[in-house]
Amino acid sequence: MTDILLQPIGIVRSSLSSRTGAPRQPDEGAPPASIELDPKWREGLDGLAVGDRIVLITWLDRTDRSTLRVQPRVRTRPPQGVFSTRSPDRPNPIGLHDVTVTGVDGRRVDVDGLEAIDGTPVLDIKPVLACRIADR
Repeated sequence: MTDILLQPIGIVRSSLSSRTGAPRQPDEGAPPASIELDPKWREGLDGLAVGDRIVLITWLDRTDRSTLRVQPRVRTRPPQGVFSTRSPDRPNPIGLHDVTVTGVDGRRVDVDGLEAIDGTPVLDIKPVLACRIADR
């Protein structure tokens, strides 16, 4: 297999400081947060505007990468393979977060409810295309 090298473009700034007590999904009380981009990627924010729906791709750096089976939150279900769940504990802990941009200021992007922990590396920002197509 080929090695893959990923370079974070920024980090999450959030009031969430640990996995304990953090919401597991954005609709479970995730607070607003900001993405602080490395200065060299600032130009990549051109065209991003308040109200845009974006997908943040993060690296969930405080997870157990050896986990292959997890117990679903619905305890009546038996343990399942991690690839059939949204557990952050997985071999490649990539997080996908569908959020709305609430502000863009320099190299900072403010977003609505984000369940990522403060300091989580951000790998990429991508537009939700359905919203962009509808706006044209």
